Amino acid sequence: MDNGETVLAEAVAAYRAALGARLVAAYALGSLAHGGFSPLVSDVDLGLVLADPPAPSDPDRIAAVADTVKAGGSPLHQRLSVFWATPGILRGEVVGGRFPPLDRLDLLENGRLLAGADVRPGLGPAAVPSGEELLVAGADFAVDFLGPGHEAEAEADGPASGTISVLGSLAPVGGAVLHELHHPEELLGQGVRHATKIVLFPVRFLYTAATGRVGTNEAAVADYLARPDGPARELVGAAYRWRTEPPDDAVAATELLRREVILLYRQYVDDHLARLTELKEDGLAEAFARWRRHLEEP
Repeated sequence: MDNGETVLAEAVAAYRAALGARLVAAYALGSLAHGGFSPLVSDVDLGLVLADPPAPSDPDRIAAVADTVKAGGSPLHQRLSVFWATPGILRGEVVGGRFPPLDRLDLLENGRLLAGADVRPGLGPAAVPSGEELLVAGADFAVDFLGPGHEAEAEADGPASGTISVLGSLAPVGGAVLHELHHPEELLGQGVRHATKIVLFPVRFLYTAATGRVGTNEAAVADYLARPDGPARELVGAAYRWRTEPPDDAVAATELLRREVILLYRQYVDDHLARLTELKEDGLAEAFARWRRHLEEP
């Protein structure tokens, strides 16, 4: 099965049955909303808006339904990622839910209504994340998923252990990707889905930091390739193509990664280190400075 729409329909039906009148609206997010969906590599992103006030049982109920849908059997079922909140949570009036700033912006800019009544017109400006929120949230995720992690102990001789945060259906482990950047044959060996995400994540974060917009793969890659000073344009263009057509020459793909992936990450880390320092986000800036040192190591 290669139809993400079918997985969305199954998930919405399951949540309607489980939540009843508490389910106010359901939205397609990510590439199933703004375009560029690839059955080979994309997640199936679903956004739910529940009625206020949040209930203590909401997290467990939402997770239980997601687990049931993910057991549907196909790789796309397993890539279901559910974001949820109430209008009060989206406006910042109540704490809770699972709708980080980047995904909240995606809901506001691109969300495609699947069921219920569209709540976005009534959310007001308080729901719109600031550029600072977007930068810090992306950097916070990136340092754990793509870099050495926040803790000094992650300095390292190898990947740290343990799951530390989640983006989409991926469970990041601090230090593992950093190791793969220095060993591109291992990066490609994790599969084309993993490799394309690792190459394109920093491109998307660079785009969002510069524009305050959702870093879709299409928009971020187009912006990067238009920059004459981009040190990894060949790799970025190739990774974008790999999302739908995996490389047919693993040796050539590995050599391209070896030439350019570290250059791409140095560009990203340098850009965000300067931005975080200016914002006086000292903890994150320190983590990025440590990350930059790791990128110099063989």
